[in-house]
Amino acid sequence: MTRTRRPGPGSADSSHDPSRTREEIVVFIVSKDTECAECRSFVRMGNVLRLEGEKALCLSCADLDHLEFLPRGDTALTRRAAQHSGMKVVVVQWSRARRRYERQGILATPESIHKAEKECLADADLRAWQRERASVCRDREDRAFVNRFAAAIRVQFPGCPAEEASAIARHACEKYSGRVGRSASAKELSEDAVRLAVVAHVRHVHTDYDDQLSRHQDRGLARAAIRDQLIAYLEKWEKRD
Repeated sequence: MTRTRRPGPGSADSSHDPSRTREEIVVFIVSKDTECAECRSFVRMGNVLRLEGEKALCLSCADLDHLEFLPRGDTALTRRAAQHSGMKVVVVQWSRARRRYERQGILATPESIHKAEKECLADADLRAWQRERASVCRDREDRAFVNRFAAAIRVQFPGCPAEEASAIARHACEKYSGRVGRSASAKELSEDAVRLAVVAHVRHVHTDYDDQLSRHQDRGLARAAIRDQLIAYLEKWEKRD
C-alpha cells in the first residue's frame, strides 16, 4: 500500500483540479489505496476522499461521513436532492481516456435523497410527458433543418434531382453521425458545407470510388482515379435542367 498526495493520477494537471472551485465542495473517487493524513486509515480504491490543500482526508476526518452517495444518471433526482441538502458535495473521478475529472454523482443527506425520491415518484408521469414533448419538438426541428439543407443543395446544384437532394441532406444531417451536416458551418447552410455533402454523395454513389479504394487501399490514389468522373457529375448538377 502506498501514500499519495492526490487521489487521481500523478499526471493530472493541478491547474484543472476541481477541488479548487469556490461554489462546491468536491471529493474524489480514488484510483488506488490512499492513507488519510489525519487518522492514518486507508481509503480503499474506489472509495471517496477529500483534499484539503495537500492533505488527503477520509470522509470521517473531513466531516462528510453523514452524507450518502447519489450516483449520476437521474438529473431530476440529483437536482432535487442537492436543493434539499444543506451541503452540496460533488463526487468526481479521474478519466484516463479523457484526461480530466468527470462527475460521478453527489453526496447529500439521506433525508434530502429520500425527499427527492418521493417528489420524483409523484411527478414521474408529468416529467415523462415533458421529455416526450421535447423529443417531438427536437425531431420537428431536425426535419426542418434537413429540408433547409436539401433546399440549399438545390440552389447550389439546381441539376440535382429533388429526391436525391433530400437523400443527401438526410444522410449528411443525421444526428450523432459526425458528418458534415452536423457541423457549425452546415447549420448556417454555408456553400462549402453543402458542397462537401454533395461531393461525398457523388463520390460514393455515382463513381467507382469504392472499388478503387478497395483495389488501391489508398484514399489519395482512389480519389485521383475518379477525379474526372466526380468533376463531370458536379458540373452536370451545377447546370439547370
